[in-house]
Amino acid sequence: MNAPVRREDQRFLTGKGRYADNTAPADALAVLFVRSPHAHAQIVGIDRTGALAMPGVVAIYTAEDTAADGLGHLPAISEIKDADGNRHREPPHLPMSIGKVRHVGDIVAMVIAGTLDQARDAAEALAVVYDPLPAVVTVAQALAPGAPLLHDDAPGNLMCRWSKGDAAATDAAFAEAAHVTTLSIRSPRQVVHYMETRAAWSAYEPADDVVTVTFASQGVQIPHRLMCERILHIPPEKLRLVTQDVGGGFGPKYPIYPEPVLIAWATRKLGRGLRWTSERAELALADSHARDLVATGALALDADGRFLAVRVKAESNYGAYVSMFAPTIPTTGLAKVISGLYRIPAIRVDFDCAFTNTVPVDAIRGAGKPEALFLLERLVDLAARETGRSAIELRRLNLLQPADMPYAAASGYTYDAADCVSLFDLALRTADEPGFAARRAASESNGRRRGFGLSCHLHGTGGIADEHVVVDIQPERLVARLGTQSQGQGHETVFAQLLSQALGVPIGRIEVRQGDTRTIPRGGGTGGSSSTIISGTTLKRAADVVIQRGRDLAAERLETSSADIAFRDGVFEVVGTDRRIGLLELAAWKPFSGDAVFADKIESYPTGVMACEVEVDPDTGEIVLDRLVAVADCGVVVNPRLLDGQMHGGIVHGLGNAMMEEARYDEETGQLLTGTLMDYALPRADDVPSFTVETIVTPSPNNFLGFKGVGELPTNGAPAAFANAVLDALAPLGVRHLDMPLTAERVWQSLRR
Repeated sequence: MNAPVRREDQRFLTGKGRYADNTAPADALAVLFVRSPHAHAQIVGIDRTGALAMPGVVAIYTAEDTAADGLGHLPAISEIKDADGNRHREPPHLPMSIGKVRHVGDIVAMVIAGTLDQARDAAEALAVVYDPLPAVVTVAQALAPGAPLLHDDAPGNLMCRWSKGDAAATDAAFAEAAHVTTLSIRSPRQVVHYMETRAAWSAYEPADDVVTVTFASQGVQIPHRLMCERILHIPPEKLRLVTQDVGGGFGPKYPIYPEPVLIAWATRKLGRGLRWTSERAELALADSHARDLVATGALALDADGRFLAVRVKAESNYGAYVSMFAPTIPTTGLAKVISGLYRIPAIRVDFDCAFTNTVPVDAIRGAGKPEALFLLERLVDLAARETGRSAIELRRLNLLQPADMPYAAASGYTYDAADCVSLFDLALRTADEPGFAARRAASESNGRRRGFGLSCHLHGTGGIADEHVVVDIQPERLVARLGTQSQGQGHETVFAQLLSQALGVPIGRIEVRQGDTRTIPRGGGTGGSSSTIISGTTLKRAADVVIQRGRDLAAERLETSSADIAFRDGVFEVVGTDRRIGLLELAAWKPFSGDAVFADKIESYPTGVMACEVEVDPDTGEIVLDRLVAVADCGVVVNPRLLDGQMHGGIVHGLGNAMMEEARYDEETGQLLTGTLMDYALPRADDVPSFTVETIVTPSPNNFLGFKGVGELPTNGAPAAFANAVLDALAPLGVRHLDMPLTAERVWQSLRR
């Protein structure tokens, strides 16, 4: 297929992006949220008297006001259940906490003033009296007997005890194993520092009593439904949510948050427009975190090296409240991919999920899968070393074959289509694996250690497929309205490309609209690497409806039977004649439209293999990522340029996890120690090499266009590939394992030990 350049980039690169902060009206009142400095404390009292008297202050609201108006709980919309079928515990998560704060950053007041500086002055004058309580930061602390309790209705701080897989079959497999490899890991907590922090502004239409909130999100329809039905308790027509351009999402702009809820509520109370933009340091305390997993995995092998079973026992830190998608992120996220690209006959996963006095966690790119595949792929490397085998040959022995597809994994998920052997062989060839020995020798001659690491990985697409696409045919253009939401993926390009191919209309005359509950009432937003599956397939179905309706109109216009009308390259013609009319010309006579709802399966399993090489300086611990090859099977590819962009971004996101990113808390006080970019490291251009990306195509049978996801696949694989390369370099020096992030300091300390 042709690969046009991204249509969005012209306005992005010329400063014409429509981001929430820079589209806010200048006369909107400034909002500042006062946040708890304590991880756990009773709110003894809040005295607003002095703050309300400050210049420019319009209002100060606290939980007393939100409770008086009956604002409801911010709910989770996914769920897990324990062995007895009980749903996870979900204590109230109110827009402002009543009587108690449970993490640093919990909102205790909302200050509204003429300017942000006036709001800041008032916030400093606000007298909030706290009675600090002991805090728990880790799952081990939270589940310890007698631990401080976050929620009265969550005894022992246990959110859920969840399991998946056949325990008896797994135990039997381990009992007959010739060798068992065991590894315990800690996957560090992550914060997403997207370029655009969350922001929101509002307007009020008094004639219709309608509040409009424009905010940075990954989709407006789900928050709209929850805000109206569950929190604000208002008719849906009284609230309009809008999202325009979004400067990065990656998961944390998907959940519903207190800030837009409170802005919508306060806008109606005041009859005035408001604006708020999160500061960079505020982001780390206000936006959902991710990962934060402690797990022990075991891999059982027979005497020939074939995998018999995997067992995982994990502890997942959910933070202070249950975020919107959080229940299934670490749990089913891990279970979906823990079989990897291998035939593993028995699998058992057990989770203890706990509340702690930390920021709530939810999805970040990969959503539970990078840490799962890190555990699995480290187990495979260790098993190879412990049994005297090559890591390459042990993988090759256990790889799924094309004839295995669709493969019903022992974890309970079915992988739709893959050619794991071709992926594996292509990755090794592209990485010049036979030349590695010479490169290693050259590194050692310079006093450095070189390592080669592999990662066989996959992703299970998800998201919410509540899609109803409408394509309006107008005299000068096509307008497509979709329920997904771009945050940089290039939706305007890829969806216009699909419509152009289906309807023969130039891409420049196709407009793609997203993010408005007034004009697009249905949609599930964007998450789970599924936008092309959801909106792409539905657009093609809507285009087919356009052609059918256009055929009937063309027959009327050309005074013939619709059976005599053919459609080709944007033109309706009477078969066997020169009588014809173009699609847009027909719309000039009578505008029409086509629509469709999503009618396929959202699930697909894109697969990949990465090969990574690093050099390690044993004197300093410095790691240089020298080369990385990523081979991916993402199904049918619509736009190779966009795919490369997703692969590059996803790889770097995963490498950040592996190399340097770690959100750290003080385990006594619950204070976030890495709240700014002075303390929280992000990968830069000079931390990574130029990547080599190759693809193969195995169409998914789960949707009629053969699409799979791509955005999260490389993030899932990069941490394991990098770690395996580093630990391959360090193995001759006696280092068995290091947890992420694999920093120079951590390497240096391991070698000193």
